[in-house]
Amino acid sequence: MKKDNILEVKGLHKRFTSKGITVKAVTDVSFCVKPGETIGIVGESGCGKTTLGRCIVRAYNASEGEVFYRTKGGEELDFLKVDKKKMKEIRKEIQMIFQDPYSSLDPRMTVLDIIKEPLKANFPNMSKAEMDQKAKAMAEKVGLNPMYLMRYPHAFSGGQRQRIGIARALVIEPQIIVCDEAVSALDVSIQAQVINLLRDLQKELKLTYLFISHDLSVVEHISDKVGVMYLGRMVEFASTEELFKKPMHPYTEALLSAVPVADPSVQMDRIPLKGEIPNPANPPSGCYFHERCHYCIEKCRTDSPVLTEMPDGRVCACHRARELSLRGFAYEEEAKDQE
Repeated sequence: MKKDNILEVKGLHKRFTSKGITVKAVTDVSFCVKPGETIGIVGESGCGKTTLGRCIVRAYNASEGEVFYRTKGGEELDFLKVDKKKMKEIRKEIQMIFQDPYSSLDPRMTVLDIIKEPLKANFPNMSKAEMDQKAKAMAEKVGLNPMYLMRYPHAFSGGQRQRIGIARALVIEPQIIVCDEAVSALDVSIQAQVINLLRDLQKELKLTYLFISHDLSVVEHISDKVGVMYLGRMVEFASTEELFKKPMHPYTEALLSAVPVADPSVQMDRIPLKGEIPNPANPPSGCYFHERCHYCIEKCRTDSPVLTEMPDGRVCACHRARELSLRGFAYEEEAKDQE
């Protein structure tokens, strides 16, 4: 594990088997994360983003692979292979914020008890008064009024409920937060508030985020690097600026072409993808994307591309990555030119 990394995912696989049918939800995913970074993971619904996040926090047990993690004490370990006792020690350092702020909170518990729950689980010797104090302080930090903490979740709006979920994840002072579609269920104006809150908390508490989302405009705003997934595979991984300016994988180009622009004078030029996402229980031969790709050649139909490092340092899984000149997200520049 490199000294400047806090997390290294190597060759991660997750397969689900039911009634003799095996679904490859995540296939051979690898990437590295530095302390304080935000890594965006994007792709269509069903591409394996959430499964990847849950494998990393060990909510799911990965079928194969390694997740090397550097603890607060500087110890390097494979989080997927530690025993239950060790996992309980470091569990509090890797937390998750869930997608649905309505179903992820227990309706029978007060907000104070919800935020305190991780403290009870991880610090059983902590006094009730200290737990209350920590919970109230964290609630205030995320923008909740401490006077309302004895209320139940149904009394709060969607944005406030997501703040409760954020407070619950942060109250035990983790290093890494996996945000699983943390703003997708919220109104656009509330999304902006929550994203700005996450960025402020990241600076203040020195957090590292893995930000899972299908919304590239949100990912562009918050992420330092972006990984693009398709049918369980990572097809491109690059810095946010490089990926949006000059994608190297045709799937990334198609995703960027669908990002909406809040300007009626800008003419959208979407790249429609033919067909549907293939069945993960019976994926196509060669490149998984070849049936929908506008740049497909015979090699794409037969040979599976390997995630390869490019001259500029990014990685891409496409046979034609070095020869294609793909269109990035340049609508803003085009609009300025038109003016």
